[in-house]
Amino acid sequence: MRHDVTDDDTATALGSGDVPVLATPRLIAWLEAATVRAAAPYTGPDRTTVGTAVRIEHLRATHVGGQVEVTAEPPSGDGRRLTFAVRAVDGSGALVASGEIDRAVVDRRRFLGRSADAAAGD
Repeated sequence: MRHDVTDDDTATALGSGDVPVLATPRLIAWLEAATVRAAAPYTGPDRTTVGTAVRIEHLRATHVGGQVEVTAEPPSGDGRRLTFAVRAVDGSGALVASGEIDRAVVDRRRFLGRSADAAAGD
């Protein structure tokens, strides 16, 4: 998945810093989206995945106008818990970020039912 960095993607815009470069939260969102796509073969019509852990090192700044390509390697795990190796590289091929993202395979209805029950208890 390739993304162009815009003003809306910066640390300044997202409130995660005060410099106009790619914000770590946006980068993590892009990496998570790559894991959702990579997890598709492990889900079915009634199953989905939810994020459970993020371990990312954001190593290099990317300025507005730059490009970032994110990838998620096929997961390791037991079928219910999936761990993806993720990477982001810029348009010059330099490593922007790397790490791991964990996702859990869940039954969509049961998960949403528990979420609704938890919200009702607030």
